[in-house]
Amino acid sequence: MARIPVQFTYLTGLQGNIFSNARLTGSWDNNGQYSQEWSSVPMEQAIASDGCPCFRATIELDDTQIGQAFQWGVTLDGPGGNNLWGIPTEINDGESQERYRTFTLETPNLNQPQEVTYYLTHCRRLGSQKYYPPGQSTPDVQFAVWAPNAQKVEVAFGTWESGYIADDGYGIDANLGPFEMSPQEDGVWQTVPNPNLSNFSQFDHKPYMFRVTKDDGQTAYRTDLYSRCQIGAGNVNPKGQHYDGNYINVDGTKSCSVIVDQELVAKNFNEDVWPEHKFIPADEFWKDEFNPDKPLPTRVEDLVIYELHVGALGYGKDRPGNFEDAMALIPYLEDLGVTAVELLPMSEFRDEVNWGYETSHYFALEYSAGGRDKLKHFVRECHRHGIAVILDVVYNHFSPDGERAEWAYDSNTPEGNVYYWYEGNSNSYFYPDGRSFPDGGYIDNMSTGYSPRFHEEMVRKMFISSAAALLTDFHVDGFRADQTTSMHSYNVLHADGRSMGNVNQFGAKFLREWSRTLRLIKPTVMLMAEDHSDWDLVTVSSNQGGLGFDATWYSEFYHHLIGDTRSGTQYAKLIPTAGFGDNRPLAMDYFAGALAASANHKVVYHESHDEAGNASYEVNGRRIESHRTIVSAVNSAPLTGETRPYGEARSRFACGMTLMSAGTPMFFMGEEIGAQKQYRYRDFLDNREDLFEEREGNGRLLFRFYQDVIRLRRNHSGLRSHEIDILHVHNGNRVIAFRRWDDTEDFLIVASLNNSPFADGYTIENSRLPDGSWREIFNSDADFYGGDGVGNFGTNIPSNAGSIRVVIPANGFVVLVKS
Repeated sequence: MARIPVQFTYLTGLQGNIFSNARLTGSWDNNGQYSQEWSSVPMEQAIASDGCPCFRATIELDDTQIGQAFQWGVTLDGPGGNNLWGIPTEINDGESQERYRTFTLETPNLNQPQEVTYYLTHCRRLGSQKYYPPGQSTPDVQFAVWAPNAQKVEVAFGTWESGYIADDGYGIDANLGPFEMSPQEDGVWQTVPNPNLSNFSQFDHKPYMFRVTKDDGQTAYRTDLYSRCQIGAGNVNPKGQHYDGNYINVDGTKSCSVIVDQELVAKNFNEDVWPEHKFIPADEFWKDEFNPDKPLPTRVEDLVIYELHVGALGYGKDRPGNFEDAMALIPYLEDLGVTAVELLPMSEFRDEVNWGYETSHYFALEYSAGGRDKLKHFVRECHRHGIAVILDVVYNHFSPDGERAEWAYDSNTPEGNVYYWYEGNSNSYFYPDGRSFPDGGYIDNMSTGYSPRFHEEMVRKMFISSAAALLTDFHVDGFRADQTTSMHSYNVLHADGRSMGNVNQFGAKFLREWSRTLRLIKPTVMLMAEDHSDWDLVTVSSNQGGLGFDATWYSEFYHHLIGDTRSGTQYAKLIPTAGFGDNRPLAMDYFAGALAASANHKVVYHESHDEAGNASYEVNGRRIESHRTIVSAVNSAPLTGETRPYGEARSRFACGMTLMSAGTPMFFMGEEIGAQKQYRYRDFLDNREDLFEEREGNGRLLFRFYQDVIRLRRNHSGLRSHEIDILHVHNGNRVIAFRRWDDTEDFLIVASLNNSPFADGYTIENSRLPDGSWREIFNSDADFYGGDGVGNFGTNIPSNAGSIRVVIPANGFVVLVKS
C-alpha cells in the first residue's frame, strides 16, 4: 500500500505574530486510515506568499482511502489563551453550528502532495495584494477576485486624470495591460505570473478595475470589492459613458479602485488624501499610540459613548465634515469626559452627503471624509486621549446603487447575482396577471435593500475579513452592527412576504462567525448590535450557541424616556409629555420597566442618529417628527426666557437616567450643548450646529452638567455595574427611585419630573432599601447648572426600616451614596 502526502496550510491573512503553536488535527489515525478518533501533529510556522504568517503540516494517508472524505481543523495559541480552536467558520448547513473543514483524498498527481488550505480571513487573498514568489524578498503585485460565474476576467488599469473606465473601455491606460487572470478554486480568479507585474512599488496608487466577461458573454467593468481605496470623492455617476472630468468628482462607489501598500501609513495628517507622498511603516506609526496616564477602556461597561457623524461636522464650511474636523473635536470630547466615540459608517458609501448606511466597499474608507490613513491618525489620536473608537458597520444590505459594486457582478440572472440571496428559480415567479416577476426570489429584510447571500461562505468571509482588517490595520476597538434583526429574524420572500426561516438561520450563522473570528484575533473587541428581537442568544458567546455580542441597543429605553414620534399608550414618552407644562400623571412605571431591563446587556440612550429629527409618523393627516431632546422637553416651544431653564432641566433628567442606568450609556452629538436643529437624512448639512461656540455660549451650563455626570459614573464602579433595583414609582407624583451598587459602593438615585420641587422631603418606603446613612453627592438642580439649587446639601440622611425622606428638585434628580 502506498502513502499519499497531503499538505495543509492555515493562512491568517493578517500581519503580525498573533498566533503560535498551531497543531493540525483530523479524522485519521497513525496508519493513514479514516478514524473517528482524531489525531494531531504540530504545524510549522512560516511566512506565506502574501507576506503574512501561516502554519503548515504534511501528513501521509493510505492510498486505500482515495475517495474518502476527511474532517480536519487547527488548534493554536492566541491572545485569548492556549489550545484555541482556530476554525471560526461553521459548516455550510443552516441547521448546524459545527466547525470543521473537509477534504476528499484524491489520486496523487506526479508525486506532488495534495494541497488543502484554510483562510482565516481573506484580507490578503483577494484584491490587489503583495505577492512574494519563492526565494524573492521584494514583492510583485497580484490581483484576485471572486467571480464564480465569469467566463473570463482581466485587470484593466485606468488613469489618474478621470479615475473611471466606461463600458466600452474608454479611460483605460493603453500603456499598461490589461492582464489576464486564471480561474482558481472557489470561483476565484487570479493574475497569472507576468514579468510586467513585478515590483509592487511601481504599481502603488495606480487605479484599476476588473474587466469581467459574464456568463452570458457580456463584458462589464467592475470595481474591486476588496479595494483599500476608491479614487472618487464626489457624486458624479457617468453611468458607463465616457468621462473626461476630474477623478475627485466621481462617486467613489463607481470609480476606479486603487492599489495601496497596506503596510505603510501617511506620515502627516494634513497631507492630501491621494496620492500621499510621505509614508512611514505601520509599526512605527503605531508605536506611541497609547498614553499610560489616560488608559483606554476595554469593557463595554466602562464606556460612555458619543455617537458621531463625521459628515455632520464642519459647521460653516461648504462641504461635509471630514476627519480634519473630527481630529479638531478630540480635545472637546476629552473635556466632555466620554470614553468612546462611535462613528457612523465610514466604509465607502454612495455620494459624499450621506449617513453612511449605503456601503459598497467594506475595505475602503470613505474618500470624501479623508480616506484610510486619516482614519488611522484619528484612531491613534483618540487612543492617546483615552478614547476608544467604535465603528458602525452595515451587513444587512448593500448600497442600493451598486451596479459597479456588488450588483450583477458576473451574471445578469437573478440566480447568478452572487452577492444577493435569491430563492429558487427566476422562472417560477409571476405577478397576479401572469406577467413574469423575476425579482420575486430576492429577500426583503426591513432594510433599504435585498438581503446579502449569507449562505455563500465567500460573502460571509468578505464581511468578516473587512472587520478583521479594521481591527488589525486601523486598531479600532469595537463595532456596532446595524440592524442585526434584519439578518436573523426579518427575512421574507420579496414575491409574497412569507417568512424565510432558512435565510434567518444563515444570517445568524454569519453573525456567529463574525464575532467568533474577531474575538479569536482580539478577545477584548467590544461588539454591540442594533437588535430589536429581545432574543437572549444575541448576547451569549458564539462558542455557546449565541451571536456573541456584548450588548444590544435598547430602543425601548429611548421610547419610554423620549419617544416623541410614538403614538398610542404603550410607551411612557416622559420628556415630551412633561413638555406640555401641566401636571398630568406620567407613566413612570412604564419607564421603570425599561430602566430595570437596562441591566440585561443594553446600550441605552436618550438620543441617537435615528431619533434626533429623522423619525416621523402621520396621524390624522399631520406628520409628527422627532426632535432633539431639549426641543421635545418644551413641546417645541421657543427656547427663550423661562422656557429654556425648563428645557435644560428636563434634558438633564433625560441624560441622568441614561448615565445612571445599568446599561452602557450613549448620546448623539450635540446633546451636550442643547442642540435644537433636527438631524435628518435629507438635510443634515443645512442643520449643523457650532459645537464649540455653543459650548461657550447658550450650551455652557448643560455642557458642564454633562461633564460632571459623566465623571460621576466614571469615578464609581457601583454606577457602572449591572446591579439595579427599582424601589419606588409614583405616576401621579412623577417620581422614580432606584438603587445602584456593587461590592464596594451603594447608591440611591431619586428623580422627579414634577414641575414643583419636594422641598420639604419625599418619603420612599421599600423593604429592600438597606438601613444606614446616605449623603447627597450629585444634584442636577445645582445653581451652576442653571438650576434652582433645591437639594439635600450634603447632609447625612438616615434610612430606617426601609424608609427614607429625601428632598427632590423639580424636573431633576439627586444621587445619594451610602456611608
